[in-house]
Amino acid sequence: MFSDFDFNVIWRSLPYLFEQGMTFTLTLTVIATICGLILGTLIAMMRLSSNAALSTFAASYVNLMRSLPLVLVIFLFYFLMPYIGQWIIRADQPVQVGAYSSTMITFTLFEAAYFSEIMRAGIQAIPRGQVMAGYAIGLNYREVMRFVVLPQAFRNMLPVIFTQTIVLFQDTSLVYVLSITDFLGAASKVAQRDGRLTEMYLFAALVYFVICFTASFFVKRLQKRISIIR
Repeated sequence: MFSDFDFNVIWRSLPYLFEQGMTFTLTLTVIATICGLILGTLIAMMRLSSNAALSTFAASYVNLMRSLPLVLVIFLFYFLMPYIGQWIIRADQPVQVGAYSSTMITFTLFEAAYFSEIMRAGIQAIPRGQVMAGYAIGLNYREVMRFVVLPQAFRNMLPVIFTQTIVLFQDTSLVYVLSITDFLGAASKVAQRDGRLTEMYLFAALVYFVICFTASFFVKRLQKRISIIR
């Protein structure tokens, strides 16, 4: 069955696949996760704010992002960012942002909508009594959020945050629409160059499976450990 396959093409392509392709995939995953978490936490706090304008704006942003396919958001930001930059700095021509920067911004903004919902659920899960206790000992709103609410919310939401990061890792393959070389893109280029589509796509699927399955296994262990602490 496999007599016509040439799996040596995988061995020959390993440096290119991992040094260029996987490096970009992991870089995008880490940056979008960290920046998305920071922005998502701010959006969650805006949505829980008593200020109606802030709450409405945050809810509208989350609903908009969650209603659009990620590949469409990637396209929209890539073509709109030059004009938005031109409008901000009052330039005569559209600002050249580039596919790399546009992708980082797009994934951060898109993932922030999902992380904000995770953080909102985590914040709302904190008992009201702890918040009132914080106010009772003289803390203001920012101090209560910083020292009482957010640390517990992050700890409770860690399994869900890591699960969303695994989904983000898989979604990074969509950058192919901008001709950026991520891991799957690198495998696809080698497959088309050497005429070994089946071998390369099987190897790409195996790598994604190993990484995601291993990450999911550790998330489950973390979830059990946190439930024991509770």
